[in-house]
Amino acid sequence: MAQLIEGLTVERVRANLEQVRGEIADAAARAGRDPAEVALLAAVKYVAADELPVLAEAGIELVGENRAQELQRKVAAPGGDRFTWDFIGHLQSRKVKQILPHVRLIHSVGSESVVRELGRYAGGRDAGGRDTGTRVLVEVNIAGEEGKSGIAPEALDDFIAQCREVGGVEVAGLMTMPPLAQRAEDSRRWFAALAELAAARGLPERSMGTTQDFAVAVEEGATIVRVGTKLYR
Repeated sequence: MAQLIEGLTVERVRANLEQVRGEIADAAARAGRDPAEVALLAAVKYVAADELPVLAEAGIELVGENRAQELQRKVAAPGGDRFTWDFIGHLQSRKVKQILPHVRLIHSVGSESVVRELGRYAGGRDAGGRDTGTRVLVEVNIAGEEGKSGIAPEALDDFIAQCREVGGVEVAGLMTMPPLAQRAEDSRRWFAALAELAAARGLPERSMGTTQDFAVAVEEGATIVRVGTKLYR
């Protein structure tokens, strides 16, 4: 496991945040998009829990955690309640119940066992009787990499149909992690392919792009980018 990031300052994180937002705006302009269409999610897997107040003071609002136990711990930590939380890591079916009370969106639904658990614990109705279904993104193994989690593109329609049969689950969009690449440009075709899959199915959310390639992802239609180290170093 990588070393936890500690010793952050509000000034450093705020400056990095402004830089990343500027790069998102520039990428959106190149693509003829409104930068307001792109949500910046701060990945906090390697951020120590006691650094969360620094992130909040710097202006970060949306954060994502990869591990269910750490998500619970960080939500409960001082400052944890100042954020909107997403779950962005590989999701095991036995962890579904743990994360559901804390997140607005799950980025990584990619197995039938997870869908079954969502059916057991997701959803419900608010005081006004409105559906409060859990919003999820289907993880797509866009390049068909052996041993990688996610749904194959050719199996996507059947999997979305399974999700929609489960009460209390709303499929809001798709997520992908492209193959490791030396250059951000090498990920472009995979981001374009995911955006095409989402558009063809009328799905509004596309979670793609991380620190090394988020600008390319924005150019290809990302609505959520997951940025980590670039915000903290």
